[in-house]
Amino acid sequence: MFKFLKEVVAGSGSGLKDFPYTIGEPYASAWGSWTHHRGTSKDDGSPVSIFSLSGSNPQDRHLVAGRNGVKRLRTVRHPNILSFLHSTEAEVPDGPAMKHTIYIVTEPVMPLSEKLKELNLGGTQRDEYFAWGLHQISKAVSFLNNDCKLVHGNVCVTSVVVTQTLDWKLHAFDVLSEFDANNEASNSPMLQFEWLVGTQYKPMELTKSDWVSIRKSPPWAIDSWGLGCLIYELFSGAKLTRTEDLRNTASIPKSLLPDYQRLLSSAPSRRMNPSKLIDNSEFFQNKLVETIQFMEVLNLKDSVEKDSFFRKLPNIAEQLPREIVLKKLLPVLASALEFGSAAAPALVVLLKMGSWLPADQFSAKVLPTIVKLFASNDRAIRVSLLQHIDQFGESLTAQTVDEQVFPHVATGFSDTSAFLRELTLKSMLVLAPKVDEEPAIRTNTTILLGNIANYMNDGTRKRVLINAFTVRALRDTFPPARAAGIMALSVTSSYYEMTEIATRILPNVVVLTFDPDSDVRTKAFQATDQFLQIAKQHHEKLTMGDNSAAEATGIQLKPGNAGLLGWAMSSLTQKGKGSDHGPVSSANASNSQISATSSVTSDNRSSTVAYAPSTSSSLDQTAPASARSSVDGWGEIENDNTQEENGSDKEGWDDVDPFDEKPPPSLLSNIQAAQKRPVAQPKQPVSNSSRLNQPKVPKPEEDPLWGSIAAPAPKNASKSSDIKPSTSHNDDDDLWGSIAAPPPKSAGKPLKPPAAANSDDLWGAIAAPPPSTKARPLASSGRGRGTKPAQPKLGAQRIGRTSSTGM
Repeated sequence: MFKFLKEVVAGSGSGLKDFPYTIGEPYASAWGSWTHHRGTSKDDGSPVSIFSLSGSNPQDRHLVAGRNGVKRLRTVRHPNILSFLHSTEAEVPDGPAMKHTIYIVTEPVMPLSEKLKELNLGGTQRDEYFAWGLHQISKAVSFLNNDCKLVHGNVCVTSVVVTQTLDWKLHAFDVLSEFDANNEASNSPMLQFEWLVGTQYKPMELTKSDWVSIRKSPPWAIDSWGLGCLIYELFSGAKLTRTEDLRNTASIPKSLLPDYQRLLSSAPSRRMNPSKLIDNSEFFQNKLVETIQFMEVLNLKDSVEKDSFFRKLPNIAEQLPREIVLKKLLPVLASALEFGSAAAPALVVLLKMGSWLPADQFSAKVLPTIVKLFASNDRAIRVSLLQHIDQFGESLTAQTVDEQVFPHVATGFSDTSAFLRELTLKSMLVLAPKVDEEPAIRTNTTILLGNIANYMNDGTRKRVLINAFTVRALRDTFPPARAAGIMALSVTSSYYEMTEIATRILPNVVVLTFDPDSDVRTKAFQATDQFLQIAKQHHEKLTMGDNSAAEATGIQLKPGNAGLLGWAMSSLTQKGKGSDHGPVSSANASNSQISATSSVTSDNRSSTVAYAPSTSSSLDQTAPASARSSVDGWGEIENDNTQEENGSDKEGWDDVDPFDEKPPPSLLSNIQAAQKRPVAQPKQPVSNSSRLNQPKVPKPEEDPLWGSIAAPAPKNASKSSDIKPSTSHNDDDDLWGSIAAPPPKSAGKPLKPPAAANSDDLWGAIAAPPPSTKARPLASSGRGRGTKPAQPKLGAQRIGRTSSTGM
């Protein structure tokens, strides 16, 4: 006698008191008298399946058979047999009476008939999936018959369930019994519970209860007949109601028909062994079965076989049922990559399959594997991750990037492979906003990408530039970042095809012509005019029949525009951080710092960077006067860019430190000497009485690419120093201005502003709030990473360098 649990709790569907699972809604169908419920674990909420069988008393014959099924399911383990988790038996209330109920908890599965309706496959895809399912059930039956000498006794559609990965599994072991071949003369039943099997599923010898003949037959005779019944129900789409229906073979595929007939042979000894069905049938030789089988033994394949397989897999996946690819192939592929049995080309396939998932499922099923791969020492895997980072980077959370991704990516900067170092640099476009939430970092990332565009090959430009500038920069919540995106598109216009300009660039730029920020609107109009001019030139060339010339869509930039883009990292105050969530008006940029300008030589190779971080103590810096006249946007471009006599100044990372003392006179004299270099001044509009003597600004039609955007002069109540910079600088070649920020309040003695506005800085500054960090800037005058040489601290001040002074 089994010991029954007596303790129960009242309430429908509440389950047993000590039962560690919650019983949910039942499915519409199940095998025999069992009820198949959905369920969840009380510990972690994971899904399970719960089968229940009730009887009026403990000796109910259905319960006795059910106990046999529980015992068999617990002891028989095979990949294609339902996985057992837990079982119990208890008395549960059923109105005024009590019922004895057996519960079996298994892995989460669904009845095969209901899953087939849900998938609704047809044609070749249906046959391929049926082939894979029959292949799995045949392996399970072969295991029972040939390896365990057991007879299942009732193989049919209701005895098959489907897992969450769409694998077929055999269950319903109530009739399962040992094959008693040693007692051939006995007339006693070999299958004690054969009365549970429907008459339509019984072969002739079982219908006649000819146990002597059954014991003389092969162990698979009864279950081979059951496989034939399963095949009929699958392809006919109807439940078998009588044995005679098995003769109707119209729905059976021709490649499977000979094996189907051998499974249903009238002579038990002539029925096909399930193992032969797996090995010999032509029906099982299809793309889906071969693909899954290859992936299941992937660790046994050599590198050549793996590479060949994964290069073909994307095309194969397109032809397979989408549901099967996502629920079966994708998990297997992710597991193979995670544990190192898959090669780098498998990552491309994983991302392709993952792109077919909704965003939430992609984050749950694909991203964990990708994040783990960043720790891989396989250089091919690392290269593949960085090459395709734009496909999954948006789904990474800032915390994941900061803790698990960026530390591994950063090692690529010092890698011996130049290609990997380049990919690491490009990946910063995606990762930088996740690592540092400062809006200025996002803006400078766009400018940096514009700077290095001419070093990229054509394939990289096509894949990176437009996505970076339109998808990310133009949609940024920070106005200077949007402005930088527009400028980057304009300066790199020669790299885009006419189709890209018409379909991807212009639509995104035109939208910004009514941006809340005036600076963004102005640049949007300028960029729109530029790209429309490109489109017009393309039209004219096509009209003249010059098709070869029409392929070159970019307008040749003027000498001052053809060089690298000057850029700067701004210091931003905590107060200005709110601009990341809304437009920044020109008033936000009234107090600006020009931290870098670039002077481009004829070979267009010199690019300059200056960095002005925020510190706990405030910094005041002497800015060119032009920055004070136009600081909320990008300045003008003159047609005649004046060049230095001794070549362009190559600026490095200027030293920026807090200072509380006066700079040495010798160094200040060098600064003053550098500021007195004569250049032609661009004309500036007269905006107030202090600027009446300045030349006029060129008309917009004289410079079709960019215009100037003025902003209120910065307010500075601090006492100014007596430093008098010259009235002009050779800043005409700086295509990008600095990203400026309001000057922080300083406890030290501030410097005096320049005596006259410097109108030679052709590009204004984009205002940005300062970062909250207090890190010191890098200081280098070349490509090395040595320590910063000791020198007087001048604050966040732009230092003019000349060949005569060596600065």
